[in-house]
Amino acid sequence: MTTEFTTAAIDPQTALPARPLDPARFTEEASYRQTRLPVELASTLLPDAYSSPAFFALEQEKVFTTGWVAVGFANDVDRPGACVVVEVAGRSIIVTRDRQGGLRGFHNLCRHRATKLLDATARQVGHRGRIRCPYHNWTYDTDGTCLGTPLFEDSDVPAGQEAIFDTSVAKGFDRADYGLLTVAVDTWGFLLFVNLDADPAPLSDQLGDLPRRFADYRLDQWTPRRRRTYDVAANYKLIGENFMEYYHLPWVHPELNQVSRFSDHYRWQGPGMYTGMCTTPVSRNSDSGGWDGLSPLSSLGAQDADSGRFVWLFPSCALVVLPNHAFVLLNRPVAANRTVETAVLLTHPESADDERAEADLDQLEQFWDIVNRQDVEIVERVQEGIENPAYRGGRMCFRFEEPLHRFQNMVIDRMVGLDRVPDGDEDTMTRMFPDPA
Repeated sequence: MTTEFTTAAIDPQTALPARPLDPARFTEEASYRQTRLPVELASTLLPDAYSSPAFFALEQEKVFTTGWVAVGFANDVDRPGACVVVEVAGRSIIVTRDRQGGLRGFHNLCRHRATKLLDATARQVGHRGRIRCPYHNWTYDTDGTCLGTPLFEDSDVPAGQEAIFDTSVAKGFDRADYGLLTVAVDTWGFLLFVNLDADPAPLSDQLGDLPRRFADYRLDQWTPRRRRTYDVAANYKLIGENFMEYYHLPWVHPELNQVSRFSDHYRWQGPGMYTGMCTTPVSRNSDSGGWDGLSPLSSLGAQDADSGRFVWLFPSCALVVLPNHAFVLLNRPVAANRTVETAVLLTHPESADDERAEADLDQLEQFWDIVNRQDVEIVERVQEGIENPAYRGGRMCFRFEEPLHRFQNMVIDRMVGLDRVPDGDEDTMTRMFPDPA
């Protein structure tokens, strides 16, 4: 039975919930009524959503185990036996390709006594394309089939002792019943996705119109070239919300603001589990660097060839696609106040023939590192402030923060048990400022 949201839990001056909120209310619609208002009237998501360990634990289950989460790159599992080990909602997952090249996902645990099978650094499943448990040597094929216990080539069973380890005589045991526990996996473009739901909807439902919007970029042919990791003392949603708006650019990003002018921003989002904006035209580099360097993809149409696309893929992936390169942030929530970011630079297929590619990548990597460190510093300051019980939420700035409102309501939907995909703008691009003409 739903508990009524009483005025006793409301700050009379702001009509926002008092802190801390009873964790039992994190799944109640009434707790979010101020954020459910139209954006021009709405207040931000509950501060507890960024600071409460109880909210974080519930969010891991409600948000991260119920939909598709971007975890890596299709290029990392480009052949049979190649693998990545990723983590979603505290669960370790193996993603690989079987002997026929089919994409496979498994919980990273042995069916015998749950030993973790592969370390996070694994890039190949193992010798002879098999996944072997380091504890008792149970062995699995890349399609998840349990091949059995040690009676295999290279099983390290001492010569003459094979019969001791023969489980074929075990009562009530059929190795066909003990294959690896499967996880849904899929790809779109260069991204790799995992879904922990037992009966997942297609990835296309969550992506909405993004495949159509990015159709001319040939994203499935792009290649990861540079990677960095950042340990951020902030909630993953603060990272996302910072990415979704450009209100902060003049004060936080003096370098970026020179090549991503305030007046050149548009909202760029249709139906789908994402928020989107774009800048057009793409500005030339300043003395502090910028997005120029690598040659642009020659097959893009006029609009794509002069625009930068910025998309936050729900729940935790930042995707930037420019005519000449892409930049991705994979954000893994570790705690309510800690996120591990993997930042990746990618190049399009024509860059392989660019003699200056390495030097241009050096410049781009340096520029994005400056921008990202500025973002890390500011979101960590927000985290410090949001943990102060005196803060009970703030008002949205409607012109710049509609994508935040869209994202926060996606989170609320999952927290209260709603499964729906938001609609998009009627216009392909919604100008955020009046036309100067």
